Amino acid sequence: MHSIKALFPQQIKNYYHLAQAILANIWYGFPARKLRVIGVTGTDGKTTTVQMIAAILQKANRKVAVASTINFVIDGKEEKNLSHYTTEDSFAVQKFMRKAVDAGCEYLVLETSSHALDQHRVWGVAYAVAVITNVTREHLDYHKTIEKYRAAKRELFKKLKSNFQFSIFNFQSISNDKIFKTTKKISVVNLDMENPEEFLTFNADEKFAYSTKSHQSSVISHHEDLKFEIVKAEKIELGINYSKFKIQSASWRTKFTLNIPGLFNIENALAAICVALGEGIDLALASEALAEIKAVAGRMEAVANEIGANILVDFALTPNALEKLYGLLSSVKKPTAKIIAILGSCGDRDQGKRPLMGEIVAKYADIVILTNEEPYHEEPQRIIDDIFAGIENKTENENLWRILDRRSAIAKALSLASKDDIVCITGMGNFETMVVGDQKLPWNDKQVIQEELGKMQ
Repeated sequence: MHSIKALFPQQIKNYYHLAQAILANIWYGFPARKLRVIGVTGTDGKTTTVQMIAAILQKANRKVAVASTINFVIDGKEEKNLSHYTTEDSFAVQKFMRKAVDAGCEYLVLETSSHALDQHRVWGVAYAVAVITNVTREHLDYHKTIEKYRAAKRELFKKLKSNFQFSIFNFQSISNDKIFKTTKKISVVNLDMENPEEFLTFNADEKFAYSTKSHQSSVISHHEDLKFEIVKAEKIELGINYSKFKIQSASWRTKFTLNIPGLFNIENALAAICVALGEGIDLALASEALAEIKAVAGRMEAVANEIGANILVDFALTPNALEKLYGLLSSVKKPTAKIIAILGSCGDRDQGKRPLMGEIVAKYADIVILTNEEPYHEEPQRIIDDIFAGIENKTENENLWRILDRRSAIAKALSLASKDDIVCITGMGNFETMVVGDQKLPWNDKQVIQEELGKMQ
């Protein structure tokens, strides 16, 4: 099946996706017209931002549905996303929207991938809010260039328009549901990302940009014609298991405490705060909602243990995500503690990023263990060797290992860990399966860690 699909150019396959999306909209009665859809896209941080936005909306007593990489939620009832897709195919998306409408949901927070935007999987969805977290190197196996990748992300902001109407027939008679009355369109852009102005030029009733930087952005000075409200984090404090900041302006002043660490999670929180402001939600309430988030599955998720180490599972897949993650860990670890890193890279994906990932992790970690992740149809050892090629200043079999079996790699890392050390396992997050060829084999990093810890007792 894999080889047959590869015979068709992506543009041809996209026509099929478009036709499928049109049929899905018709079949389920254009349910997006009855929801206020908040779309979140970006290379890193999408899933956490979606969970934060949903938590704030729920705290404000809004009836919310969520579709993300890790879960599906309809008005508080949750199911895990076992598909490994950020945004599912159009029939699955439309079916989920229909369920959300039937359950009386007002909002849908939809994690939206560049693949879904390029392949028309979200055709027919008129987004009310568009959020971009960042764009860094990823998916170049598919998009080929970073410029095309950014262009795909911009498609989300092009969908900020009046509620979708099918131009030939009126399918409103399919359902008696009322079309969502609020039509205000909102855009939210990370001011600290590269070339944010590309996403600030799209029409919206309200535009928000967020930042963790203390300096005046060049975007502001060079693009005075762009009108947007800036939400800036100040007095930032970072720890191994928390982060704190405050935002203030002439209109608002609020302190925030997150039970999840990292400057990148402050960025994610700022994006959610911008959505809250756009939706007229009090920031004190937003602060309460964010403080109640203890963890996001597979994202800087701590694993309890009796050896006194800080064992973390994270989804980081990109050079940018690894730079931010290990930069944080390096800054908050105790002086005598080691950082032990376990990483691999997904098969059938951008091969050029692999040595960059190895270089970044080796720069920060004291010990690096390379292992299998999800090889898909590639040879796992080749993937590991690609990462190995970027590593410098490490000696193999002393502070650098290539261990093909992921369980054995995790066991090795745990055997090397002492009190206060940081053991970080990246790449698979909360996934319940590992894709090998055309098979999905049972696998969960956190569960394996717990099993291997049990063997050490």
